[in-house]
Amino acid sequence: MAFPPLVEPLAELSDAERTRTARHRVLAGFGDVAQRRLAAAHIAVVGAGGLGSPAVLALAAAGVGTLTVIDDDLVEASNLQRQVMHRVSDVGAAKVDSAVRIAADLSPATVVRPVQAVLTPANARELLAGAHVVIDGTDTFETREAVAAACEDLGVPLVWGVVQEFHAQATVFWSAPPAGAVPVRLADLYPPDAGREAPTCAQVGVLGALCLQVGALLAAEAIKLVTGIGEPLLGRVLVIDALRGRTDEVPLRPAATHPEQQHVPAAPPAAATPPPAGPPSIPQLSPAEALAAQRAGAVLLDVREPFETARGVIPGSMLLPLGDVLAEPRRVDASRVVVVCQVGMRAQRAAVALRGAGIEASVLAGGIDAWTRDGARTAVDA
Repeated sequence: MAFPPLVEPLAELSDAERTRTARHRVLAGFGDVAQRRLAAAHIAVVGAGGLGSPAVLALAAAGVGTLTVIDDDLVEASNLQRQVMHRVSDVGAAKVDSAVRIAADLSPATVVRPVQAVLTPANARELLAGAHVVIDGTDTFETREAVAAACEDLGVPLVWGVVQEFHAQATVFWSAPPAGAVPVRLADLYPPDAGREAPTCAQVGVLGALCLQVGALLAAEAIKLVTGIGEPLLGRVLVIDALRGRTDEVPLRPAATHPEQQHVPAAPPAAATPPPAGPPSIPQLSPAEALAAQRAGAVLLDVREPFETARGVIPGSMLLPLGDVLAEPRRVDASRVVVVCQVGMRAQRAAVALRGAGIEASVLAGGIDAWTRDGARTAVDA
């Protein structure tokens, strides 16, 4: 369903801004009024990384009047593969400074309020106060919970997305939507603490182009809410599988945890990535069990990338990146394999492929991280 616009329009755009946004203003159902609403809007973007970067680019280009960009990090070289707001010359500088520069280059009428700070439960409400819409592009579940709690208290719609490996989700949470709409909160998708054990992008990787796609999608959702056009994703989760070129939609209804929603049937939370196909259970070995299996003749197969294995491997391991294993599992000439990666996620996928090829495969639970923590009995060779 469409919602009333969140923002009253400015009285008038400047001549320069009318020229710059001309292609918006001729859109059917958008027009000059919606563009003036954008010019009066204040949108907060939490996180200036993989999702926040394209969102800031899109919102500034769209002519949003005020952007508050919150991030405490500095730009690193490894960010540049997906965080398109930053440049090589920005390495070592504050990420929020890139937002100021990029907005000035794209939309001189847009005011960026850079906030170089860690958003916490203690300061989230203060940092987000005054925003008409909040976009969450953060990468830890603790921060996501803090952002969501503040938006619930403020009654502000939260445009939310997550990307990992080749998969993504996007939705809208809103504790106080217009009459006729059912409130939906983060806890209805992920119960408290449900996502705290999820691996980070640094551990399992992320497709940079998918970040651009999802960041732009989040910006579009914010624009729809501000201007009152279209149907926002409240009550729906968009699930993207970039490898298969598929976009699916999952309905999201409130869990029976809020008194005003006890009559609404709950929907199961959507998974961040679809479960792997194949055998329902892959044996998970402790470091001690993996070591015993190796001594009994099993091959330890390390499926990390070369830049990772250069930092150290388990002695005697066979090295073959995950992509090569998935492309041709029979390249692994062994009857029994223990698959190793950094934390276990990639090893699980490799083990499924190997078992499909008739190879008895198990996984080192917790990966190299667990092996290293168990260093009293094991070693890693650099």
